Amino acid sequence: MVAQMSSKVLVPRKPGTPAKRWILWVAAMRAWLFLALLLIVFEIWSRLSYGTTFVLSSYNAQSITIFAVAPLLLALGETFVIIAGGIDLSVGFIMGLSAVIAALVTNKAGAVLPPFPAMLAGIAAGLGVSLVPGAVNGWLISKLKVPPFIGTLGMFGVARGAAFILASGTTVPVSNSWFAALGNGRFLGFPVIVIIAALFVLVMHYLLGQTRFGQHTYALGASEQAAVRAGIGVGRHTRKLYLLSALCAGLGGVLYTARFTAGAAQAGEPLLLDSIAAVVIGGASLFGGSGTILGTVAGSLVIAVIQYGLVFIDVEPFWQFVAVGIVIIISVLVDQTQRKFGGDR
Repeated sequence: MVAQMSSKVLVPRKPGTPAKRWILWVAAMRAWLFLALLLIVFEIWSRLSYGTTFVLSSYNAQSITIFAVAPLLLALGETFVIIAGGIDLSVGFIMGLSAVIAALVTNKAGAVLPPFPAMLAGIAAGLGVSLVPGAVNGWLISKLKVPPFIGTLGMFGVARGAAFILASGTTVPVSNSWFAALGNGRFLGFPVIVIIAALFVLVMHYLLGQTRFGQHTYALGASEQAAVRAGIGVGRHTRKLYLLSALCAGLGGVLYTARFTAGAAQAGEPLLLDSIAAVVIGGASLFGGSGTILGTVAGSLVIAVIQYGLVFIDVEPFWQFVAVGIVIIISVLVDQTQRKFGGDR
């Protein structure tokens, strides 16, 4: 009995365990903590400078969510790709290509069809054309073993050139009342495009967290060799991932055309960095194997709050890039810390 008691006393507890748990919790929640901190800062600034609220203003809240829609849609597809250990640099101009095609087809169809069917034709064309570069990306990466960075960077250029050629180097205005209502209308007081984005988030959250497709995505990012040994069709799954990423970009392009009643080749050009940043800020690792849809939503809101908040307090818009860049660097450092502490738990 004494020996047993002494043996229990002699077993040391792992040092630093509570601290490591706290660090890992902070790392996992970093996007929401960033968001809370930003809201507090802008609320204090607004109260002191203007005597009004920032957080509790319904106008500000709706503006921020509208700001977040486009980068969020791109980031949702990017989340799957990054969790699987890849990257998709082409989503910005796939979005632009989709926006241009949606505008062109809506205008052509509008000459022979009523506004609503013409809009549906434009939406179908915009989403459909986005699958072409997505399929090519998946084929290059899965069949020809082209590194994702290089393959999607090449498609970045192809989609960009195609979009500008089709748009004749300019924007393509759309005259369709249904499209305008889709992009700028409201339902029960909420912007329609925000509702569409929210529904899409729910679908993607279920796909990643509750289906075999999501499980295979995590497995592929954790270890491709282990995924092969587990019987996962890595090549087929990779092609599906890049199709999904392109489809998300296509939806972003369609909603851009609806919101601005015009298609533009450069519609998604400034959103590539924002989409990847939203995924990284949201907790996904660039090494693959981790990430969540809700984290990506939080990351997108962080970027939207930065962009809208700096405009709100009359700071030059160029500082948005600086602020987002700083948050990205901090997120990567936090991710490295998380991997370091999580590896020896």
